[in-house]
Amino acid sequence: MKIGILVAMEKELRAVRAAFGEFSERIHACQSGFGKVNAAVTASSMIKEAKVDCIINSGCAGGLSPDVNVLDIVIGAEVSYHDVWCGPPYEIGQMQGLPARFAADPSLLEAAKASAAGAIDTTSKVHSGLIVSGDRFCSGKDETDAILANFPDALAVDMESAAIAQVCHLMGVPFLSFRVVSDSAYAGDSRLDAYYDFWDAVTGTSFNFLKHFIDSI
Repeated sequence: MKIGILVAMEKELRAVRAAFGEFSERIHACQSGFGKVNAAVTASSMIKEAKVDCIINSGCAGGLSPDVNVLDIVIGAEVSYHDVWCGPPYEIGQMQGLPARFAADPSLLEAAKASAAGAIDTTSKVHSGLIVSGDRFCSGKDETDAILANFPDALAVDMESAAIAQVCHLMGVPFLSFRVVSDSAYAGDSRLDAYYDFWDAVTGTSFNFLKHFIDSI
């Protein structure tokens, strides 16, 4: 199996490389850049040109639940758009003709859950649930409240996961997203500061979960 690892930021790619060392022929890692379009274009290229058999999306995300803390990991059992509305009869987050939520590949999801034990620092936790995506960095309470009003069960928010999931759904490629939480909705006005502080504190070891997971599949 050839595994595609897709991240948005150069910092995230460096962290993945720190966790893995030298990549083997089994692993193809790419940086997409921010946002849904960049993520979708890169995912499509990985499938068509690099011929990956699955795509694992990782990187950082904002926490949306009081149970999710900075440096926790959220495994996306489901992903959806928080900024899509096509009108009735579609649900908020649902593109016409597509699922309202994209479910993770069951085998990858179970492997990720099984890899959680012992893979990360004991001060961090692993959660599994809904990740939502949109083309906006959510830095304030109003933005967070708007997302939670429509997706009260959302655990984390990012800018790429749902777009990658949509591409994989359309092209029949297994997909899973999991994210290291960089900041919390419950940090109040300090949320943006928390995000920048995260990159000062985080090391490649925070992505060791990815290595444990990849080694198990």
